[in-house]
Amino acid sequence: MKVAILAGGVGTRLVEETEIKPKPMVEIGGRPILWHIMQHYSQYRYKNFVIALGYKGEVIKKYMVDYCSLNSNLTVNLANGEVKKQLHHGEDWMVELIDTGISTLTGGRIKRLQPYLENETFMLTWGDGVSNVDLDALLKFHRSHGKLATLTAVHPPARFGHLDFSNGQVSEFTEKPQTREGWINGAFFVLEPGIFDYIEGDDTQWERGPLENLAKDGQLMAYRHTDFWQCMDTLRDKRLLEKLWEDGTAPWKTWS
Repeated sequence: MKVAILAGGVGTRLVEETEIKPKPMVEIGGRPILWHIMQHYSQYRYKNFVIALGYKGEVIKKYMVDYCSLNSNLTVNLANGEVKKQLHHGEDWMVELIDTGISTLTGGRIKRLQPYLENETFMLTWGDGVSNVDLDALLKFHRSHGKLATLTAVHPPARFGHLDFSNGQVSEFTEKPQTREGWINGAFFVLEPGIFDYIEGDDTQWERGPLENLAKDGQLMAYRHTDFWQCMDTLRDKRLLEKLWEDGTAPWKTWS
């Protein structure tokens, strides 16, 4: 089963980093967040990736092209330029890098990946969010209901803490809890080829017409994930993820 990853957005709210690179290439612990996402899928044996490129897609291409060499022992013949890889320390991934346009919206990017997804069930996520979602349980849930689309519903991290109070007296105070706010779409989709019929073209936003119409048609299901999930929309989000990684407490690190 292939994993599609949307990695073409500009990332305007993380402009401190994204002036020179696309958001999926912003690093956590010295590795792009895209690498972290792919590692999580790989841990569950999903190693065939189709990545939708857009803004500064050449940066992702260069990273993937250089990845094997940078993670191998090399012998370089400076006389003729021959390079031999002696030992590869990287991953056994197959990565297809597809240019889907600079201004194409999310639905359009998904539509442009259709020829590469072989008319089979596939997984889809964004290139800027990490989670420890159980992908085996997610797929089992998807197969159990027979609908076209499953999204992973998550609780966003509360940014301002939570209060329970009555008549001015606080009965509970919790600073920035993980699961106090409502459910939202956390990506990590499992999708059937029939979803492409819901996407008109490049100007289609996946979260608007397609998901709304799938829901109206009874073809959209939600898998509830109550553990860790975090997007990286802002510099504050990046610093949070960086701190978790540095402390050795990153919940999304499901690989050894």
